[in-house]
Amino acid sequence: MNKLLMEENDRLQKQVSHLVYENGYMKQQLQTASVTTTDNNSCESVVVSGQHQQQQNPTPRHPQRDANNPAGLLTIAEETLAEFLSKATGTAVDWVQMIGMKPGPDSIGIVAVSRNCSGVAARACGLVSLEPTKVAEILKDRPSWYRDCRCIDVLSIIPTANGGTIELIYMQTYAPTTLAAARDFWTLRYTTSLEDGSLVICERSLTSSTGGPTGPPTTSFVRAEMLPSGFLIRPCDGGGSIIHIVDHVDLDVWSVPEVLRPLYESSKILAQKMTIAALRHIRQIAQETNGEIQYGGGRQPAVLRTFSQRLCRGFNDAVNGFVDDGWSLMGSDGVEDVTIMINSSPGKFFGSQYNTSMVPSFGGGVLCAKASMLLQSVPPALLVRFLREHRSEWADYGIDTYSAACLKPNPYTVPCARPSGFPSSQVILPPAHTVEHEEFLEVVRLEGQAFTPEDVALARDMYLLQLCSGIDENAVGACAQLVFAPIDESFADNAPLLPSGFRVIPLDSKPVMDGPGAARTLDLASTLEVGPGSNRSTGDGEPNSYNLRSVLTIAFQFTFENHLRDDVASMARQYVRSVVGSVQRVAMAIAPSRISPGLGPKSLPGSPEALTLARWICRSYRIHTGGELLRADSQSGDTLLEQLWNHSDAIMCCSLKTNASPVFTFANQAGLDMLETTLVALQDIMLDKILDEAGRKSLCTEFSKIMQQGFAHLPAGICVSSMGRPVSYEQAIVWKVVDDDNDDAANHCLGLMFVNWSFV
Repeated sequence: MNKLLMEENDRLQKQVSHLVYENGYMKQQLQTASVTTTDNNSCESVVVSGQHQQQQNPTPRHPQRDANNPAGLLTIAEETLAEFLSKATGTAVDWVQMIGMKPGPDSIGIVAVSRNCSGVAARACGLVSLEPTKVAEILKDRPSWYRDCRCIDVLSIIPTANGGTIELIYMQTYAPTTLAAARDFWTLRYTTSLEDGSLVICERSLTSSTGGPTGPPTTSFVRAEMLPSGFLIRPCDGGGSIIHIVDHVDLDVWSVPEVLRPLYESSKILAQKMTIAALRHIRQIAQETNGEIQYGGGRQPAVLRTFSQRLCRGFNDAVNGFVDDGWSLMGSDGVEDVTIMINSSPGKFFGSQYNTSMVPSFGGGVLCAKASMLLQSVPPALLVRFLREHRSEWADYGIDTYSAACLKPNPYTVPCARPSGFPSSQVILPPAHTVEHEEFLEVVRLEGQAFTPEDVALARDMYLLQLCSGIDENAVGACAQLVFAPIDESFADNAPLLPSGFRVIPLDSKPVMDGPGAARTLDLASTLEVGPGSNRSTGDGEPNSYNLRSVLTIAFQFTFENHLRDDVASMARQYVRSVVGSVQRVAMAIAPSRISPGLGPKSLPGSPEALTLARWICRSYRIHTGGELLRADSQSGDTLLEQLWNHSDAIMCCSLKTNASPVFTFANQAGLDMLETTLVALQDIMLDKILDEAGRKSLCTEFSKIMQQGFAHLPAGICVSSMGRPVSYEQAIVWKVVDDDNDDAANHCLGLMFVNWSFV
C-alpha cells in the first residue's frame, strides 16, 4: 500500500511519463506523415483536395480513418492513448474520491468517480501480485469479470509497427432491468508498450466525429459511446503490478424513462459494475494463484467462478429476453404487471447456460415471468439479505418442488401458487466467497415435510445453487442481487442451470414530503416517462427528508411441455404476483423510516424502548456480577446505547415464556453479525436452536443458579448462526435482566454475552 500511495502521489513521475508519451506520439506522427507522403505532387494534391472538401463541408472529416487504412486507425489509437493517460494519471477529468471504500492494508485500492464531466467515469488504482502480461490477458477477457457483458466480438486485428495491436471490437451488454433497452458498443482497442516497460490497453468508440469504419447495425440495442478508457499496467520492483483503470462511457441517458435515468447517470454505479469489478477479479485471481485461498469440497476456483458466471448470465438472459436468443412475448391476461416470455428454440438449449436435459423430450421450452417495480426507503442490501435469510417469507414450496422436478425425466404436474406453501427450513452451505465477501456462492438445502399422505411425494430435500452479492450496506452504488437455480444432489460441474431471482439497484436519494405515502412501495409502470424535458412537481411544501429509491427486478424461469404451456404460464404469472406482494410487505416492514427518521441501514435502533432496554441490560449486569459491562464514563442514554451497540463481544437479550424456548428480542451489531441475521429477523431465532448439545446441557444445569443468584458463567463452546455456520466462543455470561425497580416479573428476560467469538 505504501508503494501504491507513493506511486499515485509522485507528481514528478507523472510529468516525466507525460513527456515520454508526448515524445512517442510526435515520433509516430512523423512516421505516419512519411508513410502517407510519396512525393511533393501527391502531397500537394492531398492538401488541395482536403481544402476543397473542407470548403464544401465545414464539418471535420477523416477520409483516411477506415478499415483499409491502418495509418488512419493508428492515428485514432494514438489519440486515444494520449487522452486515456491524461485521465489515468492526470486531471483531464475532475476526480473525487469515492466514499464507502474500505480503508487499510486490505483495501482493494484507490477509487475515484467523475464530477461534472461528459458521460460518467470512474478511476481506480491498485496493487496486485501478478505480472503485467498476465494482468493484461485477464483484463482483455471482459466477459470473465464484467457480468453485464453479453458478448464481445473482435472483428479485425491489425498489428502496428511498434509491436502493438489495434482491434475493432463489437460488444453487447445486458440491460439491468426489464424497463430499458440494452446497450452495445463499437470500439477501437489499442494494446501497446511504453518506454518505461508499462503495458497499456486503451479503447474508445468509433463514431462519425472520430472517424473510422462503421460498426454493425443493431435493432434490439441502443448504441452507447465509450470515451477514451482502458488499463495502464506498470511492473513493480520485486514482482507484481500497479494497475490504473479508467472507465468513461456515455450511455445515452435520454433514451430511458426518466425515473431510471439515475442508473445511467451514476458514476458510482459504473465504478461498482466495471472499475471495481475488474480490480476485484484481478485480486481474486492473484490470491488463488498464490494459494492464499482454499476452497473445500474439492472444487477448483475456476469451476466455482464458472458457476457464478452461468447464474448471472442465465438471469440476465431472462431479464432481457433477446429475440435472437429465441425469446418471444406471450399474450397477457389483461393486466400488464407481469411479463411472460417463452423460448421454444431447441438450438438455444445446446452449448449455452441451458442444458438439453432441461428441455422436455416431447416438445416444450422455457418460460420466464418477470416484473419490475420502484421501492422507496428500502436499502437494497438490507432487502436482499432478508430475502436470502428468510426464503419462507416469500417462496412457495410447491413451486420450488416443480422447478426441482424439471431436472428429472418425468416432472410433477403443474402446481397452483398458494399464499403460503408447505413449511420448509433452509440450510445454507457456502462453498465459496470472494476475497472481500461481496459475493457468495452457496448451496441451499430446502428441507421438506409431509403432513398428509398426498404430500409425501413433495416432502423431500431439494437443493438450490445460489449466488448472493451486494449485501454490504456501506458499498455506495452497489447492486444487490440474489440469483438461484435448482440442482440435483450430484452438483456436477456441467449441471444444468435455469436461474431465477431478484436484483435491486439503488437510484438517487430524492426529497420526499411527509405523509402516509412517504414509505410505501410504488408500481413503477405508472411512473414511466420518456423524453428529455419531463418536469414533475413534488408538491408545494418544502421537502424535509431524503428518500432512498431503488429498482427491483424479479424474474422466474420454468420449463414447460407444449400441452401444459398455458397452465405453466398461469402458474408463473400468479406466483410472481404473489412474490411481488410478499416483497412489498417485507419492504414496508424493514424500511428504516418505519423505525426512526433518518435511521441508516447500519445504524443502531434509537427508539425510547431501545434506550430503556439498554439501560436495563447494563444495570442488571452490574447488579448481579458486580462488574461493568461498559465503560464507567457512560452517563447519557444515547452514549450508553451507542457503546452497547458497538461492543466487540456479542451481547443479546432473550425473552422467557412459559413452556416455550427463549426467543431473542435484541442483539448488538456483533450479535447480529454472529447470528448472521438482522434486527427484524432476530425475533424468529430461538436460543436453543443456536446452542449445540453441550451448550444446551450447560445452560439447563446453570438455569436454577441464574434464577437464584442472577447470573452464571458458561464454559467455552460452539454454537451455530442462523445460516448454519459454526461459531466458537471462549466464554458465555448469562444474567437476569431486571427493570429500574429490580423487578424481573415484568420482563422475564435474560442477557447473554458471547466473549471472543469467531466463525470456525
